[in-house]
Amino acid sequence: MEPRQVRSAADARLIVAERELSHVKVGAFDIDGILRGKYISAKKFESALTDGFGFCDVVLGWDSKDQLYDNVKFTGWHTGYPDANVRVLPESCRSLPWEEPMLFFLGEFTGAGERICPRGLLRRVLERGEKKLGLVPYSGFEYEFFVFAETPDSVREKHYRDMRPIAPDSFGYSVIRNSVWSDFYRALLDTCERMDMSIEGLHEETGPGVIEAAIAVDGALAAADKAALFKTFCKVVAQRRGLMATFMAKWSKDWPGQSGHIHMSLKNSAGTPVFHDASKPHSMSDTQRWFVGGQQKLMPELLAMIAPTVNSYRRLIPGFWAPTDSAWSVDNRTTSLRVIPGSPKSQRVEYRIAAADANPYVILSAALASGFWGIENRVEPEPMVEGNAYEKRFPEHLALPRTLWDSAQRLKSSRMARDWFGDEFVDHYAASREWEEREFRRHISDWELARYFEII
Repeated sequence: MEPRQVRSAADARLIVAERELSHVKVGAFDIDGILRGKYISAKKFESALTDGFGFCDVVLGWDSKDQLYDNVKFTGWHTGYPDANVRVLPESCRSLPWEEPMLFFLGEFTGAGERICPRGLLRRVLERGEKKLGLVPYSGFEYEFFVFAETPDSVREKHYRDMRPIAPDSFGYSVIRNSVWSDFYRALLDTCERMDMSIEGLHEETGPGVIEAAIAVDGALAAADKAALFKTFCKVVAQRRGLMATFMAKWSKDWPGQSGHIHMSLKNSAGTPVFHDASKPHSMSDTQRWFVGGQQKLMPELLAMIAPTVNSYRRLIPGFWAPTDSAWSVDNRTTSLRVIPGSPKSQRVEYRIAAADANPYVILSAALASGFWGIENRVEPEPMVEGNAYEKRFPEHLALPRTLWDSAQRLKSSRMARDWFGDEFVDHYAASREWEEREFRRHISDWELARYFEII
């Protein structure tokens, strides 16, 4: 049996037995979209397929640097950090494509943790959209990431200064660059193919050592799995070759930020695409128009789920290929929402506000739920933008929050977010973003020292 043929617990038991594995690798994604996992024995895996397995709930109670949140209710010193149960997802089975003869399985938190689990959040959004509206989303993620001729040790020794990208200067779509670095390109393409997160396109972007990858479209939950796994294993492929890949939203003031654009479309329960209507302007059906209307209206209050780090807001500045207001257009890359006309199969929305640092499950939940909400309420979008959106003036209600703290406050007060995502998730997630902002404010930047130390 091949890993991607596994569909049930019985299949999972069979493939582990067939391969005579003593252990398997399991993991789950945390609030920041970081894959946390471990090896478990084949015997323990056997029981986990029925009963799940324990994972210290600190995985949902700490930040990306393993620092404990001090402002969340779900877990903390006040609870003693007990185990949370994680169910194994047999259909997520994949083989790891290097010397390690190992199978990997994704998990999803259950019980109280399910209300906070990012993957569980997206699954609930999809279930509600299908049950109430009869609509099934399809998505494809595109990621930009910079690759450096550095190691985890060397970047720390350099204090993240004077890092050397694998290529100098800008050379978008360069065949020279992707031929010189073909070993890395091929390793990444092969890894993604073998792990069922196939890349449709891979090319040099504009900037030193920056690459863009477009992951093939799939059902929304599978697409988010693939996006989250891609970010993890792209880093693995790079580090196994003495390189480093980063998905920071913006690592340098001199270069554009790194996007994580999402393409979305919907089908009805019969499998018919619902975004295309040849009789309407730009072939936009009423459903697509309302979907865009909901996304546009709710983007400012859901931005913490879309731009989740302090660094996210470094990217959202005019003129650097990232939107600064909640606006939409038709085939225009200066707005946060780009409608792409086409055939019934290809008509879609590109969510261009998205950056590479976002948790795929969380951002896709925000994008789809706001669109579903728009369809439910028949929300008409504002007049579309023509020309350069950076030169336009937008009404205040379309302005995006400028800091992570402000975004967290907007999320906490969002009635739609509490309705669609639940109080537990909203409170926990907003608190985690407040923590992130407070951690940032505790530190003194090089800019402040250079500006104030002697002169002020």
